[in-house]
Amino acid sequence: MRKIWVKADPWDKELVLTALECGADGIMVPDGCSDKVKELGRITTLCADGDLVPGKDVELFTITSGADEAAICRLASQKLVILECTDWTIIPLENLIAKGADVAALVRSFDEAQLAFGILEKGVKQVMLDTRDPMELKKTLELLKGETRTLSLVEAEIIEVKNIGMGDRVCVDTCQNMKKGEGMLVGNSSSALFLVHAETVSNPYVAQRPFRVNAGAVHAYTRVPGGRTRYLSEIEAGDEVEIIGHDGTATSAVVGRIKIEKRPMLLITARIGEKGVATIVQNAETIRLTSPEGEPLSVVALSPGDRVMAYHEEGGRHFGHKVDETITEK
Repeated sequence: MRKIWVKADPWDKELVLTALECGADGIMVPDGCSDKVKELGRITTLCADGDLVPGKDVELFTITSGADEAAICRLASQKLVILECTDWTIIPLENLIAKGADVAALVRSFDEAQLAFGILEKGVKQVMLDTRDPMELKKTLELLKGETRTLSLVEAEIIEVKNIGMGDRVCVDTCQNMKKGEGMLVGNSSSALFLVHAETVSNPYVAQRPFRVNAGAVHAYTRVPGGRTRYLSEIEAGDEVEIIGHDGTATSAVVGRIKIEKRPMLLITARIGEKGVATIVQNAETIRLTSPEGEPLSVVALSPGDRVMAYHEEGGRHFGHKVDETITEK
């Protein structure tokens, strides 16, 4: 996950407030100012009296030549290294990323931050933004922390919908509202996930709850930021999940609450190409999959031949991480 640290040294209250309001991951302030930050909001501080202490937990390193790279790699395995390139060239960062060093790049603008995050397509995972302009800080945090990603979704053809009795199902209530065409990817297999639509549709009996996805059974997988999957039963308040649009756009949302309750369940089987895929969801008209046009389709009204959006990938998963091996799940 991307992290954006903010340098507010010398002390600048407006800059600190902007960092807090826009979701910065931490703030570097002058020694003795950690308590002043904590009075304004809860966030990690970097200073002698802070949560992270320069020299102990954090190392500021100015790279001057390629000879420094070995030392930086050693330091980065022990602490957070904030790296400053004297002429802000991308070559040192490319070399360090290629060597697997996890460093934070010191940047001074949105453009520099965007470039650092995109180096070698993989990019650094962290930057330290050094700007005295609150608007530049706000722009960087809002655009880069909330930047959308894109997944290649495919169409799955429904084969069968079958009652299978009672089970424990999971509702995921997020801290944001979703809109028509959006939901979460959920499935029995980590390599084949159905787009379960958010509860954006109201009816005479149930009000819409656009912050909620009634996702499926406790054993099911869902995607979370970083390209990983997790079991629905593992997710709890404060975690992040991926919100997916029917066009494949992916953003992150914080989980506010999980509700696990016993409910009657449906087994939905489908076909992606020649591959059979499945998921288990609650048997209720308010649970919906998503059509290729972004329309919510109630699971109780699905018929063989209907087409819904899904995500499919080759290979398997080990503890949520993608691995290149053959795994059969039935």
